[in-house]
Amino acid sequence: MERESMEFDVVIVGAGPSGLATACRIMQMAQEKEQELMVCVVEKGSEVGAHILSGAVFEPRALNELFPDWKEKGAPLNTPVTGDDIYLLNSAENGIKLPGFSVPKTMHNDGNYIVSMGNICRWLAEQAEQLGVEIFPGFAAQDVIYNEDGSVGGIITGDMGLDAEGNQKDSFMPGMELRAKYTVFAEGCRGHLGKELISKFNLDAEKSPQHYGIGFKEIWDIDPDKHQEGLVVHSAGWPLDKDTTGGGYLYHAENNQVFVGLIVDLNYSNPHLSPFEEFQRYKHHPKISQYLEGGKRVSYGARAMAKGGYNSLPKQTMPGAILVGCDAGTINFAKIKGNHTAMKTGTLAAETIVEALISGDEGGKDLTAYEEKFKSSWLFDELYNTRNFGPAMHKFGTFFGGVYNTVDQNFFGGKLPFNFKDDSLDHEQLKLAGEAPMINYAKPDGKLSFDRLSSVFLSNTNHEEEQPCHLKLADASIPMTVNLEKYAEPAQRYCPAGVYEIQETEEGQQFVINSQNCIHCKTCDIKDPSQNITWVTPEGTGGPNYPNM
Repeated sequence: MERESMEFDVVIVGAGPSGLATACRIMQMAQEKEQELMVCVVEKGSEVGAHILSGAVFEPRALNELFPDWKEKGAPLNTPVTGDDIYLLNSAENGIKLPGFSVPKTMHNDGNYIVSMGNICRWLAEQAEQLGVEIFPGFAAQDVIYNEDGSVGGIITGDMGLDAEGNQKDSFMPGMELRAKYTVFAEGCRGHLGKELISKFNLDAEKSPQHYGIGFKEIWDIDPDKHQEGLVVHSAGWPLDKDTTGGGYLYHAENNQVFVGLIVDLNYSNPHLSPFEEFQRYKHHPKISQYLEGGKRVSYGARAMAKGGYNSLPKQTMPGAILVGCDAGTINFAKIKGNHTAMKTGTLAAETIVEALISGDEGGKDLTAYEEKFKSSWLFDELYNTRNFGPAMHKFGTFFGGVYNTVDQNFFGGKLPFNFKDDSLDHEQLKLAGEAPMINYAKPDGKLSFDRLSSVFLSNTNHEEEQPCHLKLADASIPMTVNLEKYAEPAQRYCPAGVYEIQETEEGQQFVINSQNCIHCKTCDIKDPSQNITWVTPEGTGGPNYPNM
């Protein structure tokens, strides 16, 4: 197929914090050095921020470096953290507030802000465009362009106007080739092109496997008398059992709103567990419901998050390209924060690329200077010093792992001479359905807890109905012949959007994919025990349209 082609110095895939930080820093340096560089950012969401979902308590360190005058420029950091409450929830009714000394220092939030990362990304996009960056929302990066020598040469955007069988409709528009000397992949967690590149270039050789969680978030308007602007609440324990790690949060943002959510690690073992239903249960705990009762839920979303940390971090460079942010897995899970680390990887990538280009580099090189910059940065120290956080929880359990992490972080700054590894694979952890206890979830009450479909409605999710399904099955028989028989087909439960169903038909049971509901969380790509599902990009603009998540 003949495609229109455009040439750039740098193409960036994804308008999240890492991609936009990369773009801004490239153009800042180009101006400083009086060099003319052409940079574009492609974003699959309908607008910048539409697919951004994060808690979020934001550490401004990387932003301070990128835009020291961000306050004067009007960055939407409006709610400083005023207090940290951390609870151990030991039952559905009871919880113990933990004293500060018993909590790892990484969990303290002095100097941080409660923010909407979607709105921060919208602001970063404005700064990038003012610096001369071209941003193309609504264009999904579908394929990688490889040069004759095997190096990355850019990306191809997705074709538009195909029917469910892949035939061209009257509205057909072929995707474009966006060629670049260097391509930066900033797709977020489990980016489908990042996944391809890690495999193709063997970037994760001798690394621990990446580990993941699924994070839920809702925004609530609450009674002003219950609102405590700036209060950060975290919890561990209930509703998750001793074999399931994760934790909850509730952040008091501005305008009498709270952000409430639950993170469930995707190494859980019970195939009957539903992370979505666990989140609905969580909101009924008195420590949480005291704020939500009488309020109104106004938004919902969910997203997978990479939590393997330093031990799972792949090599981030390859010929012609760099992986940044959550595409590489740079979240510091000890802080439950990845936005500042993502932005820092972006600025390091930008500096590496600009230095190469102004020296006359024509592109296609493996910019190993990035690794040197990374190792000499505060980002490396932060990730290395928290390398044992997740593995300790996996090795010793929530309580004793928490004790180890508190001692390690509070008294030794993460420098205890141990290296714990978690080399298990999240998708291999499920027990057989017959060997795991059933879980009976209460029906939603429509006040604190809700069903999947009403939740997806609040995410403003939409896809062009007549298009190829973007959830690809390697073997269409496996859901029924393997996953249903062995694991009671867990896709029905781990998906937070009701995409996967077992339906009764005249011909018997049938596995159905409601791809229209997909909120692009990537959980199916991660947790499917047969690794039979591959998530690829649907048509551009498809998916959720989060207003201020």
